Amino acid sequence: MEGEVSLDSVYQAVQALYHHPEPQGKERASAWLGEFQKSMFSWQISDQLLRLQRDIESCYFAAQTMKMKIQYSFYELPPEMHSSLRDSLLTHLESLKDLSQAIVTQLALAVADLAIQMTSWKSCVQMLIEKYGNDESALPFLLEILTVLPEEVHSRSLRVGTNRRTEVIEDLAYHASLVIGLLTAYMERCSHDEKLVVKVFRCLMSWINLGILHTDHIANSQLLVALFQVLRHNQTSSNLHEVASDCVCAALYAVEGLQESLRLALQLQEGVMALEEAYHNAVACEDMDKALNYCRIFTELAETLLEMVIRSPGQGLGDLKTLNLILNCVGHEQYEVAEITFNFWYRLAETLHKLKDPSVNQIFRPYFQRLTQSLTFHSQMDPDHEGVLDEADDFFEFRLRVSDLLKDVIVLIGASEFFLQLYSTLKEGSTAWEETEAVLFIMTALVKNLNPEKELRLGDVVQAVINLPDNTHLAVQHSGVQLLGELGEYINGNVHCLEPVLNFLTQRLKQRELANAAAKAIQSVCTMCSDPMTRHFEGLLQVASSLDALPISHDSSIGLLRGIFLVLVRMPSEKIEETFQRLCSMQVTALKKLLTSDMTNGISADPAVWLDRLAAIFRHTNTVVVEGRPHPFQKVIQEIWPVISETLYRHQADNRMAERCCRCLRFAIRCVGKGSAMLIQPLVSQMVSVYQSHQHSCFLYLGSILVDEYGSEESCMQGLLEMMQAFCGPTFHLLEQPRGFQNHPDTVDDLFRLATRFIQRSPVVLIQSPVMSLIIRCALAATTLNHRDANSSVMKFLQDLIHVATINEHRDDFELRKNLVHGFLGESGALLVAQLVQACCFYLVPSMLGNVADVLWELRIFDCKTFCQWLEDALMSLPKELPAGAITATEKQVTEFHKQVMCAEDAAMIGWSLMEFSGFYR
Repeated sequence: MEGEVSLDSVYQAVQALYHHPEPQGKERASAWLGEFQKSMFSWQISDQLLRLQRDIESCYFAAQTMKMKIQYSFYELPPEMHSSLRDSLLTHLESLKDLSQAIVTQLALAVADLAIQMTSWKSCVQMLIEKYGNDESALPFLLEILTVLPEEVHSRSLRVGTNRRTEVIEDLAYHASLVIGLLTAYMERCSHDEKLVVKVFRCLMSWINLGILHTDHIANSQLLVALFQVLRHNQTSSNLHEVASDCVCAALYAVEGLQESLRLALQLQEGVMALEEAYHNAVACEDMDKALNYCRIFTELAETLLEMVIRSPGQGLGDLKTLNLILNCVGHEQYEVAEITFNFWYRLAETLHKLKDPSVNQIFRPYFQRLTQSLTFHSQMDPDHEGVLDEADDFFEFRLRVSDLLKDVIVLIGASEFFLQLYSTLKEGSTAWEETEAVLFIMTALVKNLNPEKELRLGDVVQAVINLPDNTHLAVQHSGVQLLGELGEYINGNVHCLEPVLNFLTQRLKQRELANAAAKAIQSVCTMCSDPMTRHFEGLLQVASSLDALPISHDSSIGLLRGIFLVLVRMPSEKIEETFQRLCSMQVTALKKLLTSDMTNGISADPAVWLDRLAAIFRHTNTVVVEGRPHPFQKVIQEIWPVISETLYRHQADNRMAERCCRCLRFAIRCVGKGSAMLIQPLVSQMVSVYQSHQHSCFLYLGSILVDEYGSEESCMQGLLEMMQAFCGPTFHLLEQPRGFQNHPDTVDDLFRLATRFIQRSPVVLIQSPVMSLIIRCALAATTLNHRDANSSVMKFLQDLIHVATINEHRDDFELRKNLVHGFLGESGALLVAQLVQACCFYLVPSMLGNVADVLWELRIFDCKTFCQWLEDALMSLPKELPAGAITATEKQVTEFHKQVMCAEDAAMIGWSLMEFSGFYR
């Protein structure tokens, strides 16, 4: 923002932001104010707006701006101004405390962020309590500061480093008893004031979550007693009940796995157990919110005591009443309550699986049986529901989670026994369709855990499904179709039922509500029964030929083709070639119609439909190639190429269509391998030509496929290198634009995938080329790109480039490769290491540092002595302090990290060291 900004102009912009009659006016005001917040003027003007208190809007904007400036631009203020900023913020809180809670929250966050970054502000908690602790009018904003302060300590918006964070946490821990004393005193004086009690509980929860409160502080405090009193009281408001529940859950989480928390754990267990009656009262009063809160508490207790429940079931902290509490919740008529408990059951089942103790499993078996019975009930659809469940429905998502949970717990109760119970229910023939549908749905989740050779009743179930009357509720038919899809292993061993099953599923392909499920089931049967399905291939071919007449989704049609080709590859070579040509011809004919006429005559007008089907055919078809003879599919692909080429030319500006064409060609090339050689010249020419005008990154990706297939062929190396060079010009121009790397991560990803393929197939050709220096320069710039896939490709390129100099020593070109890499590192090695260290400390998220570690590992292997010096220089260049004044890594910590990297036994150890070290700068 150029030129000085006046307070009035900012105020007018705020008014326009909130009150301008036109949306465009509000957008202009928002953009202008955004630029203003980045400027130096915003410090002073925001302070003035807060002093003037013209209206809520301008005060809120000013408070928000103050918070943002302290979070992101604190370095702009010299240290001598920090104290006056603190005093000014506290003054604003004193004067604005009654105007708006939102403003108080923003200013409290500003004070908290200031305290964390302001190294000269010692014992901030003590200072605030001494200043405001006895002033009742200051209670709301004092509690707000004390609440957000622990929450902000680990905020990634504040770049203060591990050392400063540790210093702040230690200071907070030292003064924690003061906070507990203050909160206890407030509860005793103001227990009648619900708003204040809510603030007290929120503050307590914040300090518990930080993990610094000694559990005896909580156990000895009347705050714990107050929490459970609130939760037991029938008349507690929903807001206070939720905050109290959150606080108890935080306390339960804090004691998990801590032996020194035994006293608090026992008190919490006693308090939670006493809430059972309150839960039943909430259910009786149909208070869903409170029932959900109690369920959260019961489940958190169970998760906290999980180890004790398994180690000493029925004793002390292992009291099995805990399981009864959450099973009561699972039995609630609303599935949302039951769903809260699922994570506990996952963990319990997983722990018992690892323990592998049948005697322990037997103890918990009755509880799992009650669980499965309740889940079967909860899986029932509403009796008034028409049709099948919508996938966007919350209940649909719930049933998916039920299915996943059942697959985890079914082994512990016996899949066969549970199946027999379901079978009995099915055989009794309930008059309620929703009960039958739920049984079929639950069966679908467990049939893969059954032994198809021993479960004779599976045949009865198959017969029951395929004999469902046409007027059966659609949801029942839908679950029956899905169940058949899961019974592929049984059908494969009982081929007599294959034909009736196929007939049943094929008929359902014609019903819109059932078609997608039927298509998926047929695909599944094709996968599991590929050999016996060859006898029914003509029927499958008819399905493939009539895909456009079926009411199925695009994805379902692709899935069907995949299943059909899994069967096709089991057939004689002549049949494979004939069918391949026939189905390819169908898709190509449709594409030709789209290219030559505006009339689609009922076929899809979207070329992507046909390109995706071709891609599926290429992807899932393989055949025997007789040595010395051309690939049997070579001729077909040669005939298809002109149509795909024309489609690409026609839609060259459309990134989506270009991606579909490239994907189709990718699988075509993979399908025939070296048999696609005739495509290289025309394909490369077209890609390069289109890429000059339209930089679709998919061309770079397809180029990497060509290099992977033909990069080792001497006759192709020069042509592929020219392709690479032709791609680089437009690519570098694109990435040189402002924020080019951030705006085009796919291009970065695919460029370095292409370069990596070259390094893997023809390293000498690429490294000796003129374009290599530009690629290296681009890679150095891209090391700081915080995009997972793109950065991973960059690191893989660098790793493989260095690795080239240490592998295949027996080959004639080893010395040449070694010297070429040595030359590159001689010029750029020190800069590369410095960039990698900077990227780890200031740009990349911790989960991405493993890829950087791989590069550092390769550098160490290649030239340990030189790398040692490069790393030392890179570490010495790091700042000793962060812009806000906090100490980064100490000299001792830097030395220790250097030693860890140089002594690491593998790249993974370097990765762990990087994650720890980078924390000093975050």
